[in-house]
Amino acid sequence: MSRQDGMNYAPKGQVNKVVGEGDFPFAAVALDHGHIYGMCNGLIEAGATLKWVYDPDHEKVAKFKEAFPDVKVASSEEEVLNDDEVMLVAAAAVPSKRCELGLRVMDHKKDYFTDKTPFTTLEQLEQAKQKHKETGRKYMVYYSERLHVEGAVFAGQLIEEGAIGRVIQITGFGPHRLNAPSRPDWFFNKEQYGGILCDIGSHQIEQFLYYTNNEDARVLASKVANYNNKDYPELEDYGDATLVGVNGATQYFRVDWFTPDGLGTWGDGRTFIVGTDGYIEIRKYIDVAKEETGNHVYVVNQDGEKHFDVNGEVGFPFFGQLILDCLHRTEHAMTQKHAFKAAELCLIAQEAAIKVE
Repeated sequence: MSRQDGMNYAPKGQVNKVVGEGDFPFAAVALDHGHIYGMCNGLIEAGATLKWVYDPDHEKVAKFKEAFPDVKVASSEEEVLNDDEVMLVAAAAVPSKRCELGLRVMDHKKDYFTDKTPFTTLEQLEQAKQKHKETGRKYMVYYSERLHVEGAVFAGQLIEEGAIGRVIQITGFGPHRLNAPSRPDWFFNKEQYGGILCDIGSHQIEQFLYYTNNEDARVLASKVANYNNKDYPELEDYGDATLVGVNGATQYFRVDWFTPDGLGTWGDGRTFIVGTDGYIEIRKYIDVAKEETGNHVYVVNQDGEKHFDVNGEVGFPFFGQLILDCLHRTEHAMTQKHAFKAAELCLIAQEAAIKVE
């Protein structure tokens, strides 16, 4: 799995099992995005048992089975959904189809764990809210740039400990490598992928809500553009937005598809967190021209300047918390309200975006 293209990048962390073998069977359905590998790996490291995989594309299934050889191949989606042992379905469908799959999963009394972005329209969001209310099932989202990055997890722990005081501003950069020939057709269809702010912008907005402890926010401004990919007229290769939370904290973020080939990974993701008593920078995937590894956290506060290399030091607690939440009907990994609010704000930012010509 290449750090260069990032499509099937599945971070590996400390194995911290919260359940025993067979205590939490789950399935993988819809392998349209490589994030499904990270989703499944995180759950397995936390003790979950991957029982089934299903996708109508046999080549995708064969490749998936190479990574997870013990999984059984289902003959249909229905075979998975009708298995009463399966407690959760993880899926990385085409973005526009993620909601309809989630509704089917929840109707079968299973929790749903989808890749970001969870929705491409506000109507889908309302349908999922209603289904959650009807069934009590979870509609959880793989916001991987916080949940599956040790530097991002560590930054959250520092904030919780008060290392930089009250967080008042977040600046996020989420560049990605396009590698257009490797992308499926849906990637370039606006109706199917939802737009750049709806898609990779969702990571940024989720982090803002989390790090600033906001339950809601307003989108003040947003814009999108296709600067350099006219062969794909529906692709947005650039987007940015500004938000303000209900507690007064603000955010600016930029996302784009302009990672140059000379970078040693798929994107130089960085997050800057400003507090009343200091600031944090997370260099997520690389420390340019210094270290090929990521997960570098820089902290400056009243005690001085510190650099933390947290590779292999923090792990990914979200996955174990999610398993226990599903078993005990709690909300320690992520509240449903938070997952939905992040999705709602990225849809609003996308809908309101000025298109730069």
